[in-house]
Amino acid sequence: MGSTLFADRVRWRREAAERARRERREIYVGCLTRYRLAYEGIHTAADRHREAPPADRETAVREAFRNSGCDEVRESVLLCAPQEMATVVEDVYATLRELLEVLAAGEPALDSAEFQEHRMKHARAVWAARTAMRAELSS
Repeated sequence: MGSTLFADRVRWRREAAERARRERREIYVGCLTRYRLAYEGIHTAADRHREAPPADRETAVREAFRNSGCDEVRESVLLCAPQEMATVVEDVYATLRELLEVLAAGEPALDSAEFQEHRMKHARAVWAARTAMRAELSS
């Protein structure tokens, strides 16, 4: 009887750990996907409003960001992920917010080297998050 209870307990812990890992994976994928959609939305809004008055462009870019859902998924990660992962996700979010400000301001131009530096900073943060997520999920 004791060995059966022990085996059941071990199996339950293993299954619970696997469920938690799957849930974190879904949250991480959702987060990176929403962040990507947010970037695409704000970039598209900035491009479409390139010739518009600055206030119209800023409104469109900020609305695209608000509608992206990235703030909601960010909160999920911050609540459910280990602290190290929350920090990595916050780094990505910070670079996304930098892009938001750049695109809302309309400067630098989308085809400029300076804008590409902002974009690449965000891309490096996303890549670092993916790497950390893979490592955390495989441990």
